[in-house]
Amino acid sequence: MNEVPAPAESGVAPGAALPSARVAPPRETGAPPSGSGPAFGARLLAPLLLGSLLNPINSTMIATALVAIGRDFHVGAADTAWLISAMYLASAVGQPWMGRLADRVGPRRVFLAGAVTVCAGGVIGACAPGFALLVVSRVVLGIGTAAAYPAAMAVLRAESARTGRPTPRRVLGRLSLAAMSSAAVGPTLGGLLAATAGWRAVFAVNVPLALLALLGALLWLPADRKEARPGGGRAGSSSLDPLGMLLFAAALTCAMVFLLRLRDPQWPLLAPAVLLSGVLVWWQLRHPAPFIDLRMLARNGALVRTYLRHGLAYLVMYSVLYGFSQWLEQAHGASSFQAGLIMLPLSLAAAVFALVGARTRGIRGPLVFAALSLALGGGVLLLLHGASPLIVLLGAGVLFGIPQGLSSTGNQAAVYAQAPADGVGAAAGLQRTAQYIGAITASGLIGVLYGQRATDSGLHEIALIGVVLGLLLLALTLADRGLRSGTSRTGTGG
Repeated sequence: MNEVPAPAESGVAPGAALPSARVAPPRETGAPPSGSGPAFGARLLAPLLLGSLLNPINSTMIATALVAIGRDFHVGAADTAWLISAMYLASAVGQPWMGRLADRVGPRRVFLAGAVTVCAGGVIGACAPGFALLVVSRVVLGIGTAAAYPAAMAVLRAESARTGRPTPRRVLGRLSLAAMSSAAVGPTLGGLLAATAGWRAVFAVNVPLALLALLGALLWLPADRKEARPGGGRAGSSSLDPLGMLLFAAALTCAMVFLLRLRDPQWPLLAPAVLLSGVLVWWQLRHPAPFIDLRMLARNGALVRTYLRHGLAYLVMYSVLYGFSQWLEQAHGASSFQAGLIMLPLSLAAAVFALVGARTRGIRGPLVFAALSLALGGGVLLLLHGASPLIVLLGAGVLFGIPQGLSSTGNQAAVYAQAPADGVGAAAGLQRTAQYIGAITASGLIGVLYGQRATDSGLHEIALIGVVLGLLLLALTLADRGLRSGTSRTGTGG
């Protein structure tokens, strides 16, 4: 097992290789968790994995309930689409918020608060008398589910410091696998719930899931460090920077709403987005404990490049996920059920290669292979047409499942290794924000390229974007000396 140093306060210098070997000495962690077991054991991981699946499963579970919701509330597809967009927006803003809170007041507290918020969102949605309140429910769910992933990353970093052991790479891989697997089964679960118990069950199911995560966290997550408690140590003397949080949320919301409407660009949104971004930069550079540490990011080129790779990779993958499935139904003539089956190898390949990535020693190698797979998958899509044989369609899905698994685990491990020791929660939240920006940009691009209906030419344009961005990611990865093979602050699997 490689030993790994605790990340420096200033992060990683631009172009520097990931350092090797040594863990920070164990710290006082407050009261031990009830029934604590071995480091990184099943009890610690169970609530983290359950909490981490709530966001992706809610992102996709709603898809098969939209028609029924629209019928009951007499609204069209343009309106029900806000149930998807509202959660994306809330999650993109909420992830770094929750990460910041996890770093400052303690990840266990944030995880518990998130689980309670998910319960509230589920109840609001299950009982909503009107469509507007249903959108509110999705916003609440987006904020609540945004807590689990950055809090989980902060918990793992704290456990590593407590035990003097690096976090095993396989543990980070399981977080990625939980997210991908739950996103894959979401549409099937949503359709089953809507068909058997009505669409309100898609919201109500969050209550028992969140309660299980809450109970597991209360029983098994370690108590937050004394330094993270209000009034004590660094956390007590550092502001949460609420103005920075609000400026970030406002600027990001304007930008993301613009990206959602690329087919009918809302140009007036660009002016406030640019203005708010400028004010945000000015404020963050003045604040003694900024919400987004721009000076650290300026010094930590490796982390910034990881965010860029992650966002670009998910722009391609979401373009294919949404665009290929629509093309299968509208241009290839498959039913919704058949399209789901054809897409199944993509999900299976993503899960398998997430496990492979979790057990791979280095970071650069999996990311290089992921970029090559994206470019090759785009090349295969360029050859497709309405009468393409099934085996080619299945192969194309596999080629895009491979980078989904490897990019997720590889970039996650990179963020964990490159983030400052006291900022891993916020860093993990910004990683997810980059992912959601990619997803929303993909949604807007599909609207531009397809128009009213998916066509062969539209799919080929998506494919060309995949080839170009895949090759760009390959160049970025090969040129990044901060991803030297075989080194990371995570363990290698044990």
